[in-house]
Amino acid sequence: MISSIQPTQAELSARERILLTAHDLFYCDGVRATGIDKVIAEARVTKVTFYRHFPSKNDLIRAYLDYRHERWMNWFVDAINRYQAQTKGLSTLVPVMEEWFTNPVYRGCAFINTVSELGGILPDVIDISSRHKHDMMQVIAGLIPDCPSRELLANAAEIAVDGAIVKAQLESKTDAEPTALQGLSTLLSALDNVILDKNTIWM
Repeated sequence: MISSIQPTQAELSARERILLTAHDLFYCDGVRATGIDKVIAEARVTKVTFYRHFPSKNDLIRAYLDYRHERWMNWFVDAINRYQAQTKGLSTLVPVMEEWFTNPVYRGCAFINTVSELGGILPDVIDISSRHKHDMMQVIAGLIPDCPSRELLANAAEIAVDGAIVKAQLESKTDAEPTALQGLSTLLSALDNVILDKNTIWM
């Protein structure tokens, strides 16, 4: 899972300690709410050390998003591979997302959250987040048989996943209404049926 065991602070370089600390604080508390002084204190580095590696908070934000992208995508690909033994097609994404949504540290999508916070004042976060979503869509496309509408269908599935991510972030655990996972399952099942129907023509 995304929260899999990480190296201890003593095993990390100063830069790695800063980046891992910023990752956890930015994701949990928000980028704007997390000050540099808190990152410095929790990473146990000096200000001189911090600014040697990250001359500004914006530099740290960019590094955080790059790090989050690599970490999340590694988990995403691994989870899909694990659950493909149980389910097929786009519906594989339902147990994958369930694993993430039920993680105790789940706070939604770091990229959607950061664009919401900073997209208007730091355009770089939009570029980084767009690349993240594109790579995510390409992985999803791997669940779809080769066909003329493969990218279009993968984009639709990725939009469904993003919608579920936002809804899951807002849900109460005691909510009696349909859950994000139920909605996602319905949408992905419908897309799987479309793919099967199309394949009878394309094959």
